[in-house]
Amino acid sequence: MKKNLLTVALLALSLHSTAQVMVHVDNSGVFYVGESALVYNGGGLQTKGNGILDVRGNVMIEGASTDVLKTLDNAGTGNKTDGGNIILRLNNPAGYAASTYGQLYINGISQGNISAIVDKEYRAGKHGTYQQIALPFYNKAISTLSGTGIGTLGKTFSNVRYSKNEVLTWNNLTAVSDNLSVSSLTPKSTTYYMLGSNGFDSANPPASMPANAPAPAGSVYTLKGIPFTNGVTEKLINAANGVNFGATGNALNSYNERYNSYLQDDWDYPVAPANPWAVSTFGRNIYQFGNPYLTNLDLGFIGITESGAVTDNNAIPSVQGIRYDPGTVVTLSSGTFSSGAKYINFTSGNPVPVGDVGLVIKPMQTFVVKLRNNDAESGTNKTLNFDNLRRFKSTPRVGGTPYSVNAGRGTDASGTVKQLGVIALDADGNELARTYYAVYPSAVTGHTSYPTTQSILGGQNIIGTFEEDAVNGGYDMNYVNAYWLYINEANENDFSGKAIPLALYNSGIKSLKFEIRENTELIENGVHQISTGTGFYYKASNGETMEIVQNQVVPVISDRYSLFYGKPKGILGTDGSAKPSRTKVVYHQLIDNFVVRFDPNWKTADIQVYDMSGKLILAEKKVLADKDYVLNLAKHNNAYIVTAVSDKGEKISSKIVR
Repeated sequence: MKKNLLTVALLALSLHSTAQVMVHVDNSGVFYVGESALVYNGGGLQTKGNGILDVRGNVMIEGASTDVLKTLDNAGTGNKTDGGNIILRLNNPAGYAASTYGQLYINGISQGNISAIVDKEYRAGKHGTYQQIALPFYNKAISTLSGTGIGTLGKTFSNVRYSKNEVLTWNNLTAVSDNLSVSSLTPKSTTYYMLGSNGFDSANPPASMPANAPAPAGSVYTLKGIPFTNGVTEKLINAANGVNFGATGNALNSYNERYNSYLQDDWDYPVAPANPWAVSTFGRNIYQFGNPYLTNLDLGFIGITESGAVTDNNAIPSVQGIRYDPGTVVTLSSGTFSSGAKYINFTSGNPVPVGDVGLVIKPMQTFVVKLRNNDAESGTNKTLNFDNLRRFKSTPRVGGTPYSVNAGRGTDASGTVKQLGVIALDADGNELARTYYAVYPSAVTGHTSYPTTQSILGGQNIIGTFEEDAVNGGYDMNYVNAYWLYINEANENDFSGKAIPLALYNSGIKSLKFEIRENTELIENGVHQISTGTGFYYKASNGETMEIVQNQVVPVISDRYSLFYGKPKGILGTDGSAKPSRTKVVYHQLIDNFVVRFDPNWKTADIQVYDMSGKLILAEKKVLADKDYVLNLAKHNNAYIVTAVSDKGEKISSKIVR
């Protein structure tokens, strides 16, 4: 893309301050920054009266502490506080998910010298009952979010908890969503907000919602406030440290709520699916933040010590994963939880990201960081420095490239991370879903009681892999009905040439596309071999073993495949196994019980539960499969075998301890 760089010295002189102002937009003036433009300003900036800085591209302000950023009134003697002067546009509101947007970078100016009101156009996917959002505005009154005019979210917020009209903020130390009074000001730059979505749809503004011309009414929300300056850091220490969750998460927080009614940890859940609360780090070392800046954040290198003179100033080797999309928040009488969240996970040691690499957080977006431990800080290895995470581009910085806001290759502690992405496409070539398989020298093959880079899937997902038999490859039958995986990992040495089971659950999947990365970087198109001299392979249940090359697209000829790193050594794998059902027996933390969670293709099911002597404990026929079936078993620390048979004869069996 062609880039326009405009270095501005002075547009007009109309200064009423001894502080330095390099750009002044006078009354009735318009300074337009186009979508592909970067404007660099080496000092202060101000507008006067109805002067406008209309930003569809990027504005970079590098000032001194005595410089100012102001929106002045008509007389030029006081502050104009109603906004409409510095506008950060959403360039394609109808296609907001992929749209570019105006960004503002501020460096060096002290917070006390920033009084300008910035208008940020906002439209984003709805997160269900509570919108997860950042508010990158200094001392903004929460009450200004209420109303129907420009600058509001088209509804009235209140202080009533559970009304879905309240404003909540996440407390990292206590693992609690705290009520924030509507009479309060924004507490700090990195606060993680949850806005009750009763009457508020972030993806569809009301038709009457006004906007700054020429944006039509109903196209965007517009939030206004004073932006934060640079210098934002957060300590990643003591999240939920010492908090007593209870043996099964049934202890109460300060609001008399059970922790298992809302607290989720998808990183540690696979370690002990039967009772994840038994894992010492479950629900702990989790830090939730909002983007404090009006620029993107590039989180791809926060785990490693970069070489070079200018880096992102972050090296947090204990990072385990990042949730970059909260998915859909669901609120029931039993509690609130999210489904369909999206993650990127990191290898241990010198962390390399695995999964949806290219992790860029947009302005007003939230994210969650999970660490592996709560060890004491050494140097700055538990400090998240936000300043050099800022980035204008929507793609991540390439490894080895010195940091700049307008600017990749990491390594695992003992070698590179090789990652295969399998992308499900429909008949028109549109992506429906994806899954990942990663290998590296220190990866763990098969199920383990320690956290890895793996992430689990839910029953509604349509493509994924299953836990592998660590010795022979193929399905590990001990866990086939317990969980399946969005990200799967195996050791590149002891699992070379062995099968990872891949299953498809939607007839609309017409082809598979393969994406190969090494240490997050895409290899060349059409290439099979990576740095180790081998590569990935696939085999359909009714086909031959084939090499995988970069960006290859193959037609779907089966609903079962085997994936391999390294040339297969035999015929072991999934060939002789039936495709597992997506029906799982899972622990449901909101109700502190086990449930049968059904495959969407099941209509009814017959349920039976046996103790280990073979005695029938529970039986029910023709159970409707449109919702979870709760296994009402008393807690005696006994083992049981649960079976479920669908109306079409499909059967699953799982062992639980209750």
